[in-house]
Amino acid sequence: MIDLIRQELGGTFRAVPFPVALLRVVAALLLAGLVGAEREWRRKPAGLRTHMLVSLAACLYAIIGRELSASDLLGAADQLRVDPMNLIGAVTSGVAFLVAGIIITTGGRVHNITTGASLWLAGAIGLACGVGKIPLAMLTTLVVLLVLVILATFVRPENQDD
Repeated sequence: MIDLIRQELGGTFRAVPFPVALLRVVAALLLAGLVGAEREWRRKPAGLRTHMLVSLAACLYAIIGRELSASDLLGAADQLRVDPMNLIGAVTSGVAFLVAGIIITTGGRVHNITTGASLWLAGAIGLACGVGKIPLAMLTTLVVLLVLVILATFVRPENQDD
């Protein structure tokens, strides 16, 4: 019984070793957390935890996709066809469902669209981390923070859609 459990836990990280998976997960949490902290600071409906969870989920899906493509769970390796665009589409669809719940229209005005866009971006940051493109995720996080913080000073309060 113990050997079976040891075998199950030991064979988990075939394509992405545990230290690499840990780095990717932590990067996804921290980078999306920065974006979420900005939204939290502005008291928006999706803040720190939501952005972190979206990014973590996207990162996990990317790692799972890599692990599944390297395993024999789905059939012989020479017969396996993995399309990364399907993974990206699945994450995007899931995040879009969350975003639709955040964006509201009141009195002919749209609210929280910037927060919805930042959540969508948190999913992309998580995907980038999950596939090992952490520098790209870091660059994207820096750019989005510049957009959210600096450009907010140029937007008149009555025109803010977030």
